[in-house]
Amino acid sequence: MSPPPPPLGRGRKRAAQAFDAALDDTELVAARAALAQGRWQDVRALLTTTGDDWDRRGHRVTVLALESGTAAWARDWILAEPESADASVLLAAATVQRALVGKDKPVRARDACHAAAALAPADPTPWLGLLQLERNLGDEETVVQLFDEVRHRYPDHHHAHHLMVARLAERRTSAGPDPLHEVYDFANWAVEQAPADSPLAILPVVAHAERYRVLASAGLESTDPASSGHWVGRRARQVMKAAFDWWLEWERDDHPRRLIDLNFLAHAKFCEGRGAEAAALFHRIGQHQTPVPWSYPDHDAHTAFRAARATALGTV
Repeated sequence: MSPPPPPLGRGRKRAAQAFDAALDDTELVAARAALAQGRWQDVRALLTTTGDDWDRRGHRVTVLALESGTAAWARDWILAEPESADASVLLAAATVQRALVGKDKPVRARDACHAAAALAPADPTPWLGLLQLERNLGDEETVVQLFDEVRHRYPDHHHAHHLMVARLAERRTSAGPDPLHEVYDFANWAVEQAPADSPLAILPVVAHAERYRVLASAGLESTDPASSGHWVGRRARQVMKAAFDWWLEWERDDHPRRLIDLNFLAHAKFCEGRGAEAAALFHRIGQHQTPVPWSYPDHDAHTAFRAARATALGTV
């Protein structure tokens, strides 16, 4: 199995400074700033209002967990409110992020996630944390089991499906040409299972980009995605058309991770050579570019995004 994605290479580390994982969630940005000053009460209020919007909750908890001081402040919150499921979930997510960068032990992260899951049995977020951890560290059976735990609680979980696609894309197969790789089957299955207006409709595009990452990193594709030919085959055209048509009809302005989907779709349309369609997507993205897939296979994502946007907008 190929190495996991980010962090990979100097370009991604440089590019990471140019992006904000909070995307356009202004309430999250405000709560994160308060937490950095030790005001965990603002985070408590944010997570209370988020409720059981599981995609939004997962997004907000994950972004908060990225901050270096979150684990310490979450412990203070737990001392004040020992039965708080929100505090336990936040501590679990923060411990996962610390373990992923070598600042904590994976076993502590696993224990924290299981403790949070016990306090919030209906919440998929502690299982999302475990999936984030084991997507990099765990064996295949464990990853699948954790994905099933998330789906059991929320079948259309956006982040969990992205994690599974990234992991599955790294699997090798000798059964037929690459267009028959199992990651495409998984993505298509997820689309079929989801409601018509679900942003999981973009998942086949994500699968195609993740497969490019793996192939290009292995030297089997050009490291220039736009000239690689990966986005111009029959399967690619079918995937892009279906996803773009979905966006035109069903665009979800209310989904917390929609800008991630739009970046994947804009990247695909640009690589496909569809400048006008890419330009429409760049207009919707605005300044909210994301590190992936612009960093694939190992580029400075900020530079790649800016160059692609300038080219696409120049064609209109």
